[in-house]
Amino acid sequence: MKSMRLTVIGAVLTLTGVVLAPPASAATPAQILQAGAELGVRDGYPGVIGLVGTGSGAQVVKAGQSNRFTGVPADPSMKFRIGSNTKAFVSTVLLQLASEGKLSLDDTVARWLPDAVRTNGHDGTKISIRQLLNQTSGLPDYAGDARVSVPYIANTDPRQPWSPQSLVDIALSAAPVGAPGEKFFYANTNYVLAGMAIKAVTGNEPVAEIQRRIIEPLGLKDTTYPTADPAMPANSLGGHFWVGNFLIRDVTTSNVQTFGPAGAMVSTLTDLAAFERALFSGKLLPPAQMTELKTTVPVGGGAGYGLGVGSAPTPCGPVWNHNGAVLGYYSLWLTSEDGNKQVVVAANEFHMMGGTRGQQDITKAALDAYCAL
Repeated sequence: MKSMRLTVIGAVLTLTGVVLAPPASAATPAQILQAGAELGVRDGYPGVIGLVGTGSGAQVVKAGQSNRFTGVPADPSMKFRIGSNTKAFVSTVLLQLASEGKLSLDDTVARWLPDAVRTNGHDGTKISIRQLLNQTSGLPDYAGDARVSVPYIANTDPRQPWSPQSLVDIALSAAPVGAPGEKFFYANTNYVLAGMAIKAVTGNEPVAEIQRRIIEPLGLKDTTYPTADPAMPANSLGGHFWVGNFLIRDVTTSNVQTFGPAGAMVSTLTDLAAFERALFSGKLLPPAQMTELKTTVPVGGGAGYGLGVGSAPTPCGPVWNHNGAVLGYYSLWLTSEDGNKQVVVAANEFHMMGGTRGQQDITKAALDAYCAL
């Protein structure tokens, strides 16, 4: 069967080509984001919700429907799948463990997972934890393999089991994309291994460490990390999948085991904003680990990738960012260096193809709103 390449996550937003609204515009950041949400709905999204503001206060916007089949309106309080925005949570846990002396970012994968990566030219003794987190390990992405992508997109068995090692093994069946440390290559495989390393170091599953170290201390009451249950919790955006130009599927229920620590989490606009603010203000990490978080490798176009977070140049200065895209859901966030200025946007359709007009609409609106703060 021919391999299908999933556009599961763009990793860092392509912001340099986005044209800002005219400086003379009297629109407020919330009005800019609202207009972008409405345009996103006109260009194909069933619904869009967003948040824009600073540490002293934020405003929310909404447009369209939460569920195209029931007609329920989109609501900014609703939960959604955050996809690869999960990666910043996983990275934060590993950075905390490093600050506690329980591991080093320079430890090899084989130090903690001796049998996980050692086949077909892949060698865990030459890949560091840091290289997993900044996507320079040289490992391929299992998500591009038809053995994973076909059942995930078909969504016929949302409870299909995928152990972390089984996903890694699928990735290792392909040749390395480069030598460790040679270049940036975005692979969900890296964060599946990062989750496995958390368990090896702590004895606990990644969900338990994220819950104890981040969700509970920050009071993120609407943030969860599902490990098996494919259903969404109450008060959630419905997930949609366009088929051609006219047909659409409800994919609210979908397999969370496919991505795990690479993209399984569920959250809300306000919880994601609270996490970003805490992370970039230094509440979650000591200074040395903050430096590690923000040390980037080049990804092109002046953008860089740190440890689970991206940085991009914009007309109003550098911005930290990431996006997440899994079956039925697309989201993105922007934040300032100190975590004070933030934008979070989520939409409830993703059909595993990047660069749609709707994605362009909400990306532009997010950047325009951010730069208007």
